[in-house]
Amino acid sequence: MITPRLTKMLTHQIASEITAHQQYYAISIYFRNQSLDVWGELFKKQSMEEAQHAKKIIDFLVDVEADFDLPGTAGASTHYASALDACKAALSSEQRVSGEFQAMAVAATEEKDFRVFQFLQWFIEEQVEEESKMQKLIDLVESGINLFQAQALLGEFE
Repeated sequence: MITPRLTKMLTHQIASEITAHQQYYAISIYFRNQSLDVWGELFKKQSMEEAQHAKKIIDFLVDVEADFDLPGTAGASTHYASALDACKAALSSEQRVSGEFQAMAVAATEEKDFRVFQFLQWFIEEQVEEESKMQKLIDLVESGINLFQAQALLGEFE
């Protein structure tokens, strides 16, 4: 069993991951609506990855016999002013999630719950990769490259 504080934080993180899942799916739709299907597929895959992160947290909470309810989430808009704004929204989301995992790691240390601390390490490492990927997509868009031509380069981001 883990502490109520950590249970609450991890339950909140489920909502964050599902929210990220929805946001990435919305970004996918934004790109697909512009016939940028490869961009759309990249963000759809990212969306599915976020859903897997939520599942991983849920499975952990079940395994440690935590008492929790699934949190609700808000919807996600498919409207962005530009491809750059969509990518910046993705980076902002990743940075927020990174901060949440950092806060949970601090709490796990304070609570002396090293099972939770160890569990969080994978996510913390994953966030470094996620932030880097989103920053590289921003850099690509900001380079001024034609987004249709840029689709040939997106395989490097998987």
